[in-house]
Amino acid sequence: MGNKINLIFLWAMLVAVVAMATEHRPFERTKGINGLEKIIVRDRRGRSFEVYLYGGQVTSWKNEKGEELLFMSTKAIFEPPTPIRGGIPVLFPQYSNTGPLPGHGFVRQRFWEIDANPPPLRSHLSSGAHVDLILKSSEADLKIWPHKFIYRLRVALGHGGDLILTPRIRNSDVKPFNFTFGFHPYFSVSDISQIQVEGLQNLDYLDQQKNRTRFTDHGKFITFNSQLDRLYLRTPDKIRIVDHKKKKTIVVRKEGQADTVVWNPWDKKVSDLGVEDYRRFVAVEPVAVEKPIILKPGQEWKAIVHVSVVPSGCSRKSCIPHT
Repeated sequence: MGNKINLIFLWAMLVAVVAMATEHRPFERTKGINGLEKIIVRDRRGRSFEVYLYGGQVTSWKNEKGEELLFMSTKAIFEPPTPIRGGIPVLFPQYSNTGPLPGHGFVRQRFWEIDANPPPLRSHLSSGAHVDLILKSSEADLKIWPHKFIYRLRVALGHGGDLILTPRIRNSDVKPFNFTFGFHPYFSVSDISQIQVEGLQNLDYLDQQKNRTRFTDHGKFITFNSQLDRLYLRTPDKIRIVDHKKKKTIVVRKEGQADTVVWNPWDKKVSDLGVEDYRRFVAVEPVAVEKPIILKPGQEWKAIVHVSVVPSGCSRKSCIPHT
């Protein structure tokens, strides 16, 4: 009897250890398109994201049904040094062409590494399914932007399958520097003509199709029937993308990024974007542009982008996770 109890106990322990190992398996490192390395992170309910080490770029985010929530161009080029079109490009140390550097900076064209021992990062939002990436300024970088930095990026799944990005940028130089910053998420939608963006009413914006001329948006929400490229200033921390056809709402929450870009090229020709691709995405980009971030030597800046998807018309209390 005693041996039987011991065997049952040992079996239960073995099952528990295997379950814990499976649950806490951090990620899968594998080869993606053209042999570029990517990381796949899954939680216990089958929700997942993928991030390429080239660019530190998230290229996929799926819910438990396997539905893709991000958009990738049908003509995306996975050949360095060309930036990858789609997913969530990382923009640093310059947004667009607002300075002397190449458009959107250079980190989206660098090979990042897995950060095996990142400094502690407390978050009640993450489920534990995450990966930490790191990029340090190289000698080549210093020739075009003479400031030493360490950029850490955590990509995580929240408890409800939300996608959470936490960038941390440290000035590892002996002199201060400033930068502009952003994420450029391409959100998958049913049809660009069937969506609206809410939360930016009565705000000033710079029209990037008109040399960044300043206007005020008096509409209740944004709809699309032609090309649109606006940099909204001092925006709220929550913006909603309502997809009427799919009856879902993408909720974008942000901390540390005061501004927001809303973009869709419509039928304007973009070399690495399919002719009809514009119909299937909208870019709502958390950025810090109007007031550049200033970092003293040794100082670190942190931000958060937290994206969730809920049924449209769903009760705010019951469906939208609190931050």
